[in-house]
Amino acid sequence: MILSKINLWLWPAIFLSTLTLSSNAQETPARWYEEGRAVVERNLSYRYANAEIPIAKNVILFIGDGMGVSTVTAARILAGQLEGNPGEEHELSFETFPNVALAKTYNTDAQVPDSAGTMTAMVTGVKTDRGIISINQNVERGDCSTEAGNELQTFLELAETKGMSTGVVSTARLTHATPAANYAHSMERDFEDDGDAENLRNAGDCPDIARQLIEFVDNVPGSDGIEVAMGGGRRNFIPRTDGADPETGGQGGRLDGRNLPEEWVENHNNAAYVWNKEQFDAIDSQSVDHLLGLFNPSHMQYSYDTPADRGGEPTLTEMTAKAIEIVSKNEQGYYLNIEAGRIDHAHHAVNPFRALRDTIELASAVKTAVEMVDLNETLIIVTADHSHVFTIAGYPKRGNPILGKVVGLDAAGQPRTEPTLARDGLPYTTLGYANGRGFAETPGRNSAEAIYTVPVQENRRADLSDVDTTHEGFHSESLVHMSSETHAGEDVAIYAIGAGSDLIRGVMEQNVIFHVMMEAAQMDAR
Repeated sequence: MILSKINLWLWPAIFLSTLTLSSNAQETPARWYEEGRAVVERNLSYRYANAEIPIAKNVILFIGDGMGVSTVTAARILAGQLEGNPGEEHELSFETFPNVALAKTYNTDAQVPDSAGTMTAMVTGVKTDRGIISINQNVERGDCSTEAGNELQTFLELAETKGMSTGVVSTARLTHATPAANYAHSMERDFEDDGDAENLRNAGDCPDIARQLIEFVDNVPGSDGIEVAMGGGRRNFIPRTDGADPETGGQGGRLDGRNLPEEWVENHNNAAYVWNKEQFDAIDSQSVDHLLGLFNPSHMQYSYDTPADRGGEPTLTEMTAKAIEIVSKNEQGYYLNIEAGRIDHAHHAVNPFRALRDTIELASAVKTAVEMVDLNETLIIVTADHSHVFTIAGYPKRGNPILGKVVGLDAAGQPRTEPTLARDGLPYTTLGYANGRGFAETPGRNSAEAIYTVPVQENRRADLSDVDTTHEGFHSESLVHMSSETHAGEDVAIYAIGAGSDLIRGVMEQNVIFHVMMEAAQMDAR
């Protein structure tokens, strides 16, 4: 098979034109969209002439929130070590995908991004400011009066108007930035329920994010409503009255008195609402067409802590399987966004144990999806919205516990048995953070929030000699002490398989992912 001569002649011109657009044109929402499409046109030119490329009837976009390359590497090693192997040779399910690229994650106003701006880029094809959801960069954050006319159409909305089934699944709150970018348009990512309005510069008449999920069918002409929405964040959907929450008996967050889960069931045919594992397991995917699952007042549990949840909640893998079962009934196809949202939260808490466990759970969910779909008609993309300041360092020997202290090799290249000491005479861990709240110990706690408490002296690290750094509650050391660890600004990886996945290549602006999905599914934005 030979390459098309026309394609060979054209691609350098297309390539150079994208560079010209980026360097010479004024940055506008329209320009972001045009440049993203131009990259896809360039990548189309790389295909073999007359190659039969199947159309992606279905699209699944997996997001590991905060899953930078170092997180993937460390999770790969941990997964292998949990199986009794050295770990370095292991592969996570999505690492076997044939198409891999890098995404540039910056926001239009920020070198190091947040999830709102990055996810907006992926689902609308347009980069935007930090902190705003599926709105272009012409708005002022938190000011409702600037929102009208600056909304960006999302891939989920386009899929709905095309007659496809759609779904959003997350272990974070469903109203959190990443899942919300699929269905909501908001000048403030923290406007999750109407009770948050008092914290905004000008909430005006703009609807909160939870409302937009429930009212989606009314706001998107031609839509029959989102078929699957599962995650945490129940408090944003129920009223601020005593006993409103079925699991805790506490209050919700809504001031308008509305019970949005009840409205979900009333607004859709063959609809169901579940809030615990027992109810989730009882759902018949063949008879339920619209499923809302809200499994925690705030975020769902970390993967490691799921079995201890008071009301019981499904895993990301289980939610992925249920979502595919429901949406795959539609002969017109489907779009799903599935997020491992708490990788990010564990990193903010400098708790690598839970960040890596949640990454491994994401890999399990991806494996399940691959096994359930026909890749000849399904595009699967796995990527991250941004990275974290998370490092793997220190010359540990092969197979050294990835969560442990560094144990290296001697001068003859033979494995040592005792931890390597730093210049201060103290051992140190393989995994660390450039910033964060640092090592702390609070006995009796068994969560990602805290477990160890050892006074950290000025300009001196804590002595980890007698500390079990592989414990689930251990919080890593950090160089710069802050109230919370921050995101990082380097590129993140994109892994793709299935119909149209060959368009994922090279170093791409993050908004190009939208245009790849559009091309693969042969969808028109008009």
